[in-house]
Amino acid sequence: MRSYQVFGAMKPERAVTMMRRLSKESPGMFRQAVDAAAISIKARPVYMRRQPFEKRAEAVRRSLARVIANPVADELLAVYFLECRKDLLTAWLDGVGLAHEDGTLEDDAPAEPAPEVLEKAVDEFLATDDDEDRDLLLRAFAAQQVVDWPALEARLSGGGAGTD
Repeated sequence: MRSYQVFGAMKPERAVTMMRRLSKESPGMFRQAVDAAAISIKARPVYMRRQPFEKRAEAVRRSLARVIANPVADELLAVYFLECRKDLLTAWLDGVGLAHEDGTLEDDAPAEPAPEVLEKAVDEFLATDDDEDRDLLLRAFAAQQVVDWPALEARLSGGGAGTD
């Protein structure tokens, strides 16, 4: 799964929740996402910025669900977790044993852990609480181009919170 597919599978109400947090904690990135969504539907950015929040969030979700938008979808997911949900990101990286500095990986192409280590890390990460961002984080992590972890992809292929 790639980042554009994460947005394609995301429920509209989940996108609204995510975009609300992004708009508060990373307003510059949210504005860029709204402007990019406006351009993708051939609308003026100022028009899109004046729409109700739910309409803007859904436009962003739909525009990022396109194959051509994958680099932007990658960036938005990275910013969301690095700036808005760093607590979850660092918990995941620590749980799976990846070296990082404040959420940024030290290795550009991290090796997939042994299957039993990965399974245990995923189980513990998801069992901590019912925060929908836990599933989203795993999907966003697996979607990054530098992450080639077939066992994680297989584990996530069954669906989950925030996806159809």
